[in-house]
Amino acid sequence: MHTKRLRTFVTIVQSVLIVIMMILVTSMIFQINSLQGTARVINYAGIVRGATQREVKLEIVGQKNDDLIVYLDEILDGLKNESRKYNLVRLEDEVYQADLDKQMQYWQKLKDEIYRVREYGYEATDIVEVSENYFRMADETVSAAELYSESIATIIRYLEIGTAVDITILILIMLFRSLEAVRIRHRNSQLEQKAFTDQHTGLPNKGRCEEFFINAELMQKPIGCIVFDLNNLKVANDTLGHSVGDQLIENFARLLRNAVPSQNFVGRYGGDEFMAVIYDASREEMEKILNQIQKDVQEFNRLHHGGSKFVEVSYACGWTLSTDFPDCSFRVLFDKADKNMYENKLAKRKQRI
Repeated sequence: MHTKRLRTFVTIVQSVLIVIMMILVTSMIFQINSLQGTARVINYAGIVRGATQREVKLEIVGQKNDDLIVYLDEILDGLKNESRKYNLVRLEDEVYQADLDKQMQYWQKLKDEIYRVREYGYEATDIVEVSENYFRMADETVSAAELYSESIATIIRYLEIGTAVDITILILIMLFRSLEAVRIRHRNSQLEQKAFTDQHTGLPNKGRCEEFFINAELMQKPIGCIVFDLNNLKVANDTLGHSVGDQLIENFARLLRNAVPSQNFVGRYGGDEFMAVIYDASREEMEKILNQIQKDVQEFNRLHHGGSKFVEVSYACGWTLSTDFPDCSFRVLFDKADKNMYENKLAKRKQRI
């Protein structure tokens, strides 16, 4: 329950962080566009400052330039109200707007002085003082635009930091989810292994053995099937106890697993029955494996003979090759091997009699 609540919480946090990131990125794009517009405003505000001084100097030396005056009128109007012609935007900053209003009002006064210069000469006017005052006002307007631009840049920096933090947390969440997925897969693998493992012998259990019966691809290559049956498990259980019988099963399972090459399958089909599946099998390979099992069992019995409560390992087996039964299923192959095992078991009983 605790893990489920944690996953739900992480999912909610992840969703919230994604929404926040979208908001931050959108805001950052908006602020960057605004900063670009502000840069043009600063540039043109500086142009007004310099171009006005040039206009005053031209008027003082008697060179009229009405086109420049019209150009300055257009720029100032664009700075105040936006201008598509000069690609200017309106800065929504109170200080800047107040300084720009003062500058525009004083620009009218400066133009009046320019017209007086044309009529009376500059010595009879206050053109120099007025132009100096106008330059200071224009400089204040530029400074206000620059401060506004810096405030936007600061906002962008904060948005960048917020986005970086947001992304970092999202990465950590993704890492957490990846580790959680690995842990779940590992746990599921363990559960699956446990579900298909015989706890007594460590071999695959009957459920795992029976998966071969529904594996259609298995029969596309030569396959060998061997079925084993312990001969004296019931005697061991009845006369010496189940612990001795359990030990007999463990011994036989270990002998089988050691004798059959590791690339092949060995499982406990149930009770005293075991099965082996030999891949890419041939008759020679099958006989080699069966001889190795018999040799190992005989050696095991020889080494442990005479021990306390020792029960000799004895088994019957039967085997088949898929190449002997074209187009058959593994179920048919297993049944034929099982039938051969019982025939071998009966033959051994007759020998003992």
